[in-house]
Amino acid sequence: MRLKKFALAVAVIMASNYPGYAQTANPILVKAGTAVAPVQSTMWGIFFEDINLGADGGIYAELVKNRSFEFNDPLMGWNISGDGVKEGNFLILNRQSENPNNPRYLRVTATGERKGLMQLSNEGFRGMGIKQGLRYDFSVKYQQLIPGMKLHLELVNEKGEPIGAAAFEPLSGTGWQQGNISFTANATVAKAKFNIRFEGSGQLDLDMISLFPSDTWKGRKGGLRADMVQMLADLKPGFVRFPGGCIVEGRDLNNRYQWKKTIGPIDQRQQIVNRWNTEFSYRPAPDYFQTFGLGFFEYFQMAEDIGAEALPILNCGMACQFNTAELVPMADMDPYVQDALDLIEFANGDATTQWGKLRIEMGHPAPFNLKMMGVGNENWGPQYLERLQLFTKAIKSKYPAFNLIYSAGPFSDGELFTQLDTALRKMGADYIDEHYYRKPDWFLKNAARYDNYDRNGAKIFAGEYAAHITEQKKDPIERSNWLAAMSEAAFMTGLERNAAVVQMASYAPLFAHVDGWQWNPDLIWVDNLRVCGTPSYYVQQLFSTNKGTDVVLATSNGQPLTGQDSLYVSAVVNSKTNELIVKLVNTGPVVMEKDLVIEGIKRNGASVQVFTLKGEKPDLSNSLDQPSVIVPVKSLLHAGGKKIRVNLSPYSLTVLNIPYKK
Repeated sequence: MRLKKFALAVAVIMASNYPGYAQTANPILVKAGTAVAPVQSTMWGIFFEDINLGADGGIYAELVKNRSFEFNDPLMGWNISGDGVKEGNFLILNRQSENPNNPRYLRVTATGERKGLMQLSNEGFRGMGIKQGLRYDFSVKYQQLIPGMKLHLELVNEKGEPIGAAAFEPLSGTGWQQGNISFTANATVAKAKFNIRFEGSGQLDLDMISLFPSDTWKGRKGGLRADMVQMLADLKPGFVRFPGGCIVEGRDLNNRYQWKKTIGPIDQRQQIVNRWNTEFSYRPAPDYFQTFGLGFFEYFQMAEDIGAEALPILNCGMACQFNTAELVPMADMDPYVQDALDLIEFANGDATTQWGKLRIEMGHPAPFNLKMMGVGNENWGPQYLERLQLFTKAIKSKYPAFNLIYSAGPFSDGELFTQLDTALRKMGADYIDEHYYRKPDWFLKNAARYDNYDRNGAKIFAGEYAAHITEQKKDPIERSNWLAAMSEAAFMTGLERNAAVVQMASYAPLFAHVDGWQWNPDLIWVDNLRVCGTPSYYVQQLFSTNKGTDVVLATSNGQPLTGQDSLYVSAVVNSKTNELIVKLVNTGPVVMEKDLVIEGIKRNGASVQVFTLKGEKPDLSNSLDQPSVIVPVKSLLHAGGKKIRVNLSPYSLTVLNIPYKK
């Protein structure tokens, strides 16, 4: 079991009484020999949406912003400078009829009379994070109209001092060509810039000007930022939901996510404005676009890399109902339904199919074994239900075992929620996707939310949730504090106890860049060089890496512990590793002493592995400068027999791993 950044101070703890402990008389009875329900491999997963610079400027490792000049302002992110620059030296051209997906490019012209400097600079995504000693790979699409120019490439620090350089000389030839060269940085800089200086005279067209670090995930050229993917891998997720979220719907239908435009050659993927570009007036992001360098192929590949099932979400012919509420007429829905069928074929089809053949040509001969898909995101109303019927009929008739996830709308209760939940159950939904962004107190009070849900009906996907601290903080990462995480942990014991109903769950949103966020709280915060898990991240990790295979009963006075005396408890067994795993959340301000009485198994030794996640105060949080304020601590508890006495710290999540014999 690998738990990133855990403090591995291992101690043998002998249970005893200490001053200030709250003695609780009623023991916790764990019936470990009787499985109540299986825990699905997909129980704890990841929600990914390109918000807060999650993809471009985040996990997609490209350092150059607006590399193909396709932003609304074609030179946004670029700066032209030099005493040799005159009108007409730098021109944006548009070849719409020739290349509609990537029409713009830059023409650079330098005459023989020029004596001064001509330079093109890119600012990156809030700067460029550069590491000393690391190789950087430059690439460009170019065509030489008049030979004679040489490109001097240069990374510079915040003071403009060079920290890495190379010279690139275009090859002779006609038509568009691919150029590549690499160089090594000699300093670590958080907010570097990239300069291209033009020497000589001539005329040169440039497109897809790109710079990638060489330390991408699995060393893939043009790939993903390794430290961010590693944070996902360390969660051991059961699934990855993609691409969202409201990205799926778009502000209008032209702005919706269309998976077919995110695959194939990288320079043929048609970028669009990110819907979060203008969503929040207090956090404007005019430079936020989607290049789809992280497209559906890369998404499937990443999910496979980290051992997770893919869970794509597709547009159902409805734009965001909080924005334009634009609808596709029912008579025009065929392309939307066909997109869903074609995505399954792209993921699973063989070389005899159109889309399976394309996946193979992109470098993945084996199928991705896609098993499920979401139709719509936070949609509601009769217009949503009638569109679901089209998707269901088309997909289930061709793939009867394929699982479909339907949205319960944006709210977790109320008339709208009840109407939609009732209608989806009548339709025989496989999964219903419930969302809740609520105060910590709501999560504490709803640990028993699913206790009375129908065990034989639709299963639940807790697709988006996060506890929201109401007061705004000076530093947005401080909203991701221990109070929020602890309340989520309490709620998650209720999800786990009800694994017969709840079969998938994911916190949202996932990533946030400290200089480019639109929404908080978030699970993981990054800057250009560093990554930081929040307390909520470590709650997710402890649950996911201690998932187990079957739920067992853990009660006190015959009742599940759902907040009585500030205590929340769930228990599972892992029949593969022969472990009983008990999770206990103490939301109170004093140490709690509890006896666990275990029935139905025979202990294997007296040692119990313990993971403790706690905050001395509920308002503590991690930060990029102090990422380990709240992280799990591993220890050993020595307690033999059927009874184990545990001391639960104030404001804590404790996970016990108790070995047993077959």
